[in-house]
Amino acid sequence: MAKKPRLTPAQRANARYTDYIVHEPMELMTFLAAKMPEASRTKLKALLSKRVVLVNKTITTQYNFPLTSGMKVQISRDKNTKEFHHPMLQIVYEDKYLLVVNKAEGLLSVNTEREKERTAYSILTEYVKRSGRQYRLFIVHRLDRETSGLMMFAKDEHTQRTLRDYWKEIVTDRRYVAVVCGYTEKDVDTIRTWLTDETFHVRSSQYDDGGREAITHYRTLKRANDYSLLEVKLDTGRKNQIRVHLQGIGHPVVGDERYGGEEVPNPIGRLALHAFKLGFYHPVTHEAMLFETPHPAAFKQLLRKINNN
Repeated sequence: MAKKPRLTPAQRANARYTDYIVHEPMELMTFLAAKMPEASRTKLKALLSKRVVLVNKTITTQYNFPLTSGMKVQISRDKNTKEFHHPMLQIVYEDKYLLVVNKAEGLLSVNTEREKERTAYSILTEYVKRSGRQYRLFIVHRLDRETSGLMMFAKDEHTQRTLRDYWKEIVTDRRYVAVVCGYTEKDVDTIRTWLTDETFHVRSSQYDDGGREAITHYRTLKRANDYSLLEVKLDTGRKNQIRVHLQGIGHPVVGDERYGGEEVPNPIGRLALHAFKLGFYHPVTHEAMLFETPHPAAFKQLLRKINNN
């Protein structure tokens, strides 16, 4: 009897899902009921609550999520997925190799030697361990405590190494949105300096003084009453890079007590910096992945309040 050909890791990863293409607009629950007529409404709701339903590669739990023609709906065959609820973390995507989450401001990504407290890493480590002893979590990159938005963790050491060793080739898009003090002079610009981490503060130099080169691109989306809304894209991912660079051009991020924003009123009570877009090639399946979150409501409210003054 001939042996079945062994599947590659990419083939095994893709086989974990049942895929459907949407051909006409409808709500997600209606679509699932049509594709799984044998399943009760209770079972379909359970699939959503266990976060095994994805729409265009993003975990979706909203039963009345509006589908449009051309969208891709996937149902994971993974039975080990556990429910996850946390006020400061939302799981956006999960498979055997990766976790993509939306982190709230005020939560550390990982512990430091000086700070021992609950972090995104420790919370998610407890979650993955509930799926079995063999499951672990590995750090890929970080967001500042005060910054909210999308970040990624690996679920095995090989995936972590792949992401770290080929970060520039794998990650295709990292974008942030920021509200900064004052009107930016340019609609589009690039900032290039050398940054040196001095533990409690990152120093910026216009010249190569032994620091690490850092490149930041920004585009001005809106200006209102001495504030500007920027979309920021990174070529490099240095510690505090965006905050240091925007302070350096005279437009610190609203609410940034470390890099110049402390002298400006902060009506939203937080750092106005959010990682809203993350695009990359999956390190195992090589599929193009793109995740995007809305701009925080507080940022929009700040600009609306400004316009009403």
